[in-house]
Amino acid sequence: MPLILDRSAGHVAASGDGPLAIDFSGITPDRLAGLSAAEIAHRHILADERPCPLGDVCTVRGTADDGRIECSGDFSRVHWLAAGMQWGEMVVAHSAGRHAGEKMTGGRLSIGGDAGDWLAAELGGGTVLVAGSAGDNTAAALPGSQHGLRGGMVLVEGHVGSLAGARMRRGILAVGGGCGPAAAFELRAGTVLVIGEVGPQSGLGMRRGSLIAASAEPPVPPLFRRGALWLPTFMPLLAAGLRQAGFRAIGALGDAFRRPWQQWHGDPLAGGRGEIFHRGGLDPAVS
Repeated sequence: MPLILDRSAGHVAASGDGPLAIDFSGITPDRLAGLSAAEIAHRHILADERPCPLGDVCTVRGTADDGRIECSGDFSRVHWLAAGMQWGEMVVAHSAGRHAGEKMTGGRLSIGGDAGDWLAAELGGGTVLVAGSAGDNTAAALPGSQHGLRGGMVLVEGHVGSLAGARMRRGILAVGGGCGPAAAFELRAGTVLVIGEVGPQSGLGMRRGSLIAASAEPPVPPLFRRGALWLPTFMPLLAAGLRQAGFRAIGALGDAFRRPWQQWHGDPLAGGRGEIFHRGGLDPAVS
């Protein structure tokens, strides 16, 4: 039996009373394996910056010995879900708060609703899958850091906010909807795929890596140079990998990954080794 953490009616008052912010740092399968339900319930977390037992904010059933944690009820105020997870699986039935999946190095986090800001910030490995939308700084660098996503995959079926994939070092960020301003800002390496509309100033400061814009009018920064119209060999492989990982939104592109894409080179102010792709035959909007 997996570990079940339930924040349904008994822990969330209809009036909205209760902790405004709950820090779940350390509540991961790799750290709870071997503990009984009673021991897990007595493990201390932070609720509004004050220590309290986990059992005070959710009902605890089962154990994490099989490497799986299931979160049901209202977790929209619960932050740092699966942060630092090394292995195992966490499944959140509905929405999650900020910093979900931050600095994970392995395992899988699935969120059935929306996620807050800083989703998968500085993820080092594993997979994060969000059925809804996510906030700002998805897969980005934390304040003061030079590197965002460092490996693994972040898959968001809906929209994301600003600075998605900022300073990514490697890995894949795939967005089924649109994104806010400055996606792939100062991208170091890795791949950012946006199936919906791409916001302005995207790709500024790119050093390396790829921003794949599948929208009708992707914004290309004015200093980027137009490259070739061709089919990179990694495109079909990328599509196959995303389908295998469970990214449903990839189906909206049909056979686009087997047709030519227009390439742009930039940012020349950062070395010019990054690239923006959009489907061949589309006229890009200049930001």
